[in-house]
Amino acid sequence: RLLHHLIVHKILPIGGGYAKLSRMQVFLMWCILSRIEYCFPLLMLKTMVRAFHQKKSVLPFGSILTKVFLHFHIRLDGEVATKLKKEDTYNKSTLNRMGWKKQQGIWTYCPRADQAPR
Repeated sequence: RLLHHLIVHKILPIGGGYAKLSRMQVFLMWCILSRIEYCFPLLMLKTMVRAFHQKKSVLPFGSILTKVFLHFHIRLDGEVATKLKKEDTYNKSTLNRMGWKKQQGIWTYCPRADQAPR
């Protein structure tokens, strides 16, 4: 659940509903679970090019790109700052709501009674 959430919202956002995964999202999930390396910058570039060619789309990776620009001291004068919404951040309470608990310093998935084990 956490991996799915990270992929559809942060790593490879595509808009629309989140119930269905694109082939690329499934492939990316498989790579992560299988510990197979992939080129994230190329993935970002292809996603941005696809978003550019769509009629209704926003630029993905805005928060990641902002961090990169700030790291390399690229001036962002005139840009309108947008604060991240609470649901767009990951913290201890977010992970707890998703069924993850910290036990002896290690995050462990602990499904509720109404959830299937992963």
